[in-house]
Amino acid sequence: MGEAKIIAVAGKGGVGKTSVSAMIVRILTRKYQDARILAIDADPAVGLATALGVTVERTMDDIRKAIVENVQKGQKKEAVECLGEARNLMFDALEEQEGFAFLAIGRPEAAGCYCAVNAYLKEVITTMAEQFDFVVIDGEAGIEQINRRVMERVTHLILITDPSQKGLQVVKTIKKVADELVMYEACGVLVNRLPDVKMLKFLDLEEIPYLGAVGQDSSLTEFDLKGENILNLPDSSLLAAGVKEALEKLHIV
Repeated sequence: MGEAKIIAVAGKGGVGKTSVSAMIVRILTRKYQDARILAIDADPAVGLATALGVTVERTMDDIRKAIVENVQKGQKKEAVECLGEARNLMFDALEEQEGFAFLAIGRPEAAGCYCAVNAYLKEVITTMAEQFDFVVIDGEAGIEQINRRVMERVTHLILITDPSQKGLQVVKTIKKVADELVMYEACGVLVNRLPDVKMLKFLDLEEIPYLGAVGQDSSLTEFDLKGENILNLPDSSLLAAGVKEALEKLHIV
């Protein structure tokens, strides 16, 4: 299918990024049944695995820590050799599912800086983009991964907000930073959990292209409560319709 489409989903915490990311994966697997599709859970909250019904056995951070431990124990290797080993182990961490592969970046056990994990994620995106037709990234909340150039190779940036000033401010900030640091082809905002379409006129998106809206989806709420994965949501769900509209406007489907 040519060069990979790398789709990153970003926004503040709690606006439904993970649900949107999971629905993107579902739509792509149904639309492009022969395509190689990778879902990356890059959010330390690690919710995408649950949303897609994936059991994670090993994360990329597990691999990173294992390599660091080997070096600290005296099993020293050249830095280039360690990086080469890490690249090979990336593929060992892939969880093969029906229609897509899954990779969890993981999170450090220690609180605080995620610099090492983010640096690793950047390497993962670069390497994996060569092996897949579509890469869907559920990014962490806020602008950190954008600001650190982790997402610089992203081709499509989907910003998620709810109908709140805080949500809007975060996506505006992400867009401004991304304009300088991300080599994206297309970007837009999807408004999630919109109680009434009449509220759209009050949302000041400034120059960010509008991709669509998702109403308050009772079927999604029910699935969340039951712990069921989003791949089984009915086609009539508001989430499915809203995300499909966004992907169509971005010329992805």
